[in-house]
Amino acid sequence: MILTYGIITIVLIILELLYFQVADYLNIIDKPNQRSSHTTLVIRGGGVIFALSAFVWCGLQSAHGDWHVIATHWPFLAGLVLAAGISFIDDLKTLSVRIRLVGQFGAVALACYQLGLFDSFQLSGCMIHNLILPLLIIILVLVSQVGAINVINFMDGINGITAGYSLAVLIPLSLINGHNQYFLRSLVATVLISVLVFCFFNFREKGRARCFAGDVGSVGIGYILLFLLSSVIIKTQDPTYLVFLSVYGVDGVLTIFHRIMLHENLGDAHRKHAYQIMSNELHMSHILVSSIYALIQVGISLGFIYLCPDNPVCHWMYLVGTLLILSVLYILFMKKYYHLHEDYLASLKNNQ
Repeated sequence: MILTYGIITIVLIILELLYFQVADYLNIIDKPNQRSSHTTLVIRGGGVIFALSAFVWCGLQSAHGDWHVIATHWPFLAGLVLAAGISFIDDLKTLSVRIRLVGQFGAVALACYQLGLFDSFQLSGCMIHNLILPLLIIILVLVSQVGAINVINFMDGINGITAGYSLAVLIPLSLINGHNQYFLRSLVATVLISVLVFCFFNFREKGRARCFAGDVGSVGIGYILLFLLSSVIIKTQDPTYLVFLSVYGVDGVLTIFHRIMLHENLGDAHRKHAYQIMSNELHMSHILVSSIYALIQVGISLGFIYLCPDNPVCHWMYLVGTLLILSVLYILFMKKYYHLHEDYLASLKNNQ
């Protein structure tokens, strides 16, 4: 097993280095602007390694003769190709929001098919009124999943945050999967290795990162994380496992509400997330901010796994309590420090 994962690590490192060569040749570079949290030219799209890891996993399964495993996971893999592929093209050349959303909804629909969410939605022998509730549930799931993927994408703004937070989600998922079989251990292990490989090139201080995740990375890992988490939620019938994404969820969703209150175009680049104000206005190091987010999420998730009593009432109390505490902390932080961002925006106008 150690030898197998060692080989996977080497293969993923080689693939990442090969991508750097391709990115240099095609000039896939992230150029800083006034809304960026970086100031140097950096390769964009290094997070393609997350999607590639799924196909390295396919190679591992085929080497063991487990073709049936690959065959049964074709919807998940096809959705990953669609989500990451559209995002990679967007990294190369900006695509319209409509095209990106069509691709993301298609990818999420494939993941839902893999998870069996369409099994209860059978047309044969059913009256139309019996289909309304399943249809509404499916629409709600599709919209929420696409929204969550985009929140994860929006949160990718400083060195190390995508890699660190992905580890903070994957590790607890691996722990709860140890005594159960919510998803294949080999799949999550391979994805974990890809995140560690990416960490080596990205989990560095400002100006020292070799690459950024890019949309292909943040959307790709978002798709994978949500697929794994959805597997747990469906098999346990317990939505409170969403607590595994609570830190990103609170910062991402409340920042969206804040921007709506400011009548901003949600598609425009900005620096209003709490982590961005920490790193830009408060001049905290990227690694420190990324570590804070990851460690808080790990602490919350481990508390849910090991400290929270295993019953529905306690699970819901833990989730609601966590969201309330994080929301209050977010609001207090913004009340104290958001004026620094307003000063920054005013300085930009004065310099024009």
